[in-house]
Amino acid sequence: MNSGIVAMEPSSASTGFFQQMPVLENQFYDDVSLQRIAKLFLPSPLLDQVQPEIAQLGQDVLSQQVLDWITDAERNQPYLRGNGRDAFGRPKSQLVVTEGWRELQKFGFEKGFVAHNYEHPNREILGPYSRLVQFIRCHLWEASCASTLCPAAMQDGAARLLQRHLLTGDNMSPTQRRVLQNAYNHLTSRDPAKAWTSGQWMTERTGGSDVSQTETVAVYDPYPTSRSAPLACQEENIPLGPWSISGFKWFSSATDSQMTILLAKTGPGKGLSAFMAPMRRYIPSSSPSGETELNGVTIIRLKQKFGTQPLPTAELELNNMRGWLIGEESKGIQEISTILNITRVHTTVSSLGYLGRGLAVAKAFCLVRGIGAGKGKRIPLYRNPLHIRTLANLTVDYHAMMLLTFYTLFVLGLDESFAERGGGPLRSPPKRLVQPLLRVLSSLHKAYVCEHTVPAVFACMEALGGVGYLINAESEHINLARIFRDACVGAIWEGTTDVLSSDTLRVLKHPVAGRESIDALDWFINDTLQTGDIEAKIREEWKLVKERLVGENQEDLLPEARQLTFRVAEILMAVLFVVDARANPGRDVEAMCRSYLGKKGFVVVGTEEKRGLDLDLAIVYGRDKGLQLVGNKSKL
Repeated sequence: MNSGIVAMEPSSASTGFFQQMPVLENQFYDDVSLQRIAKLFLPSPLLDQVQPEIAQLGQDVLSQQVLDWITDAERNQPYLRGNGRDAFGRPKSQLVVTEGWRELQKFGFEKGFVAHNYEHPNREILGPYSRLVQFIRCHLWEASCASTLCPAAMQDGAARLLQRHLLTGDNMSPTQRRVLQNAYNHLTSRDPAKAWTSGQWMTERTGGSDVSQTETVAVYDPYPTSRSAPLACQEENIPLGPWSISGFKWFSSATDSQMTILLAKTGPGKGLSAFMAPMRRYIPSSSPSGETELNGVTIIRLKQKFGTQPLPTAELELNNMRGWLIGEESKGIQEISTILNITRVHTTVSSLGYLGRGLAVAKAFCLVRGIGAGKGKRIPLYRNPLHIRTLANLTVDYHAMMLLTFYTLFVLGLDESFAERGGGPLRSPPKRLVQPLLRVLSSLHKAYVCEHTVPAVFACMEALGGVGYLINAESEHINLARIFRDACVGAIWEGTTDVLSSDTLRVLKHPVAGRESIDALDWFINDTLQTGDIEAKIREEWKLVKERLVGENQEDLLPEARQLTFRVAEILMAVLFVVDARANPGRDVEAMCRSYLGKKGFVVVGTEEKRGLDLDLAIVYGRDKGLQLVGNKSKL
């Protein structure tokens, strides 16, 4: 009997509804914040010159080939052949890294994510903007590199350290200069067959960021003049160093690197010294094959980690590792600070790169996902006011942190290649204030950004619902679970948030350097801001914080070091937000600025303009695309 009711077709594994796959756009254009950063910090002629290459890079890092390498690097992780033993039980440290990791490193070398900053033509053209351009490029690469930018960060820091010593001379012997120059050439090469990464070995069992109890010992033990020093590299005739280094390093990333910078003590009562050592040495008995072995290093075991799993991180025992002293004895902390200035900003940019990719995926998902709107209606997710408000608020926080980080890079570029910047919304600080400003920024930016990006990346993962929680290796471009795991380490590597907050307080309370750094912050805030009620409020907030920093002793302030560091960061981000809104005005950025100032207590909440869906869409997707979406009434 025909009742007139149409029977429903049940779904199956192969029939029924299938969600349309989100499509990621080139983030150089799609990331509204990155576009604003480029326009704010780079002169227009320079931006026009570098834009085509960066835009192509933004396309390349999303290619299917790169995504497949990520999947391979995650699935086939590094291991010790034979678990560190040969067939007859002899210890044998043979680290194996697999194809995805090797190919991603090769891609990174060829694209020059480190070399770009050191190549003469780029330095001539970019000058103090070289670091800004370098890290715009790194920002695009971070979420696609499967942690290969971690050893690249240490490669960058080591290159800068060696560059500084090669430029100053520092009473080096001709042999040591040749060794350091050879290493520098490898560190700054784009040729994958020649390019090196570097380790950075500080952490020991006695403490993480506290290196004062280091148990690694270096002894000056040069080879007798009657015979030549053994070679680190036969082909290039590079001798091993005169220092014998022994000890145990608890946490060493970049275990597959070709060299390392490490800390060791040279005797009782002496401070830490910095050394450069090759990872491998030539085996004379293997001539003429040119085989090598580890340079007094035994890989005890590889670490099992929550994230950054393709990255080989190990415990290492050193026994007569031969190396070269960098700088003066007992001044290793000063030497390593050069590296930390670089590696910390790499870590911060990696955190922002993960968040930028997370927002990109969440935005793309909104464009293809339909949701119920009551009474059988369905609308695109991007027309849900609550969801878009959530993404808009994330975008506001993301942009504030981008402003702080790239201002730090602006100052870092000035420190490395000072040049007065005339005109534009941001002036160069007086040369005497560049280093004091960088001293406080170098810990502050990482403490704030790496802490706050972790919940923000999680929010992007949550924005995809259940699919965001899955390990989407089969659709690697939307694999936010992987990105979240990797993002979590940012608040731990290169100093935890508490350690860096303590460092920031220590810098600001130093009897000499602290006054200089506070003067530098004073200059930035008062020179950059114009007149107005909001500007006056920001100045007043800085005055209150400064009074505490100057008037109270360090011991009493220490329990609040995190809050004070965060507040200084928020004041600087407020200044930069005001500058950005003034430099390239529009309802979207003005609404972002008001939202940020309200959230951080610079203006009374509720006095800012009420945002509608149209303004939130403009904040998330940019002005032009936001207008298109507002006009798009189609139903899914």
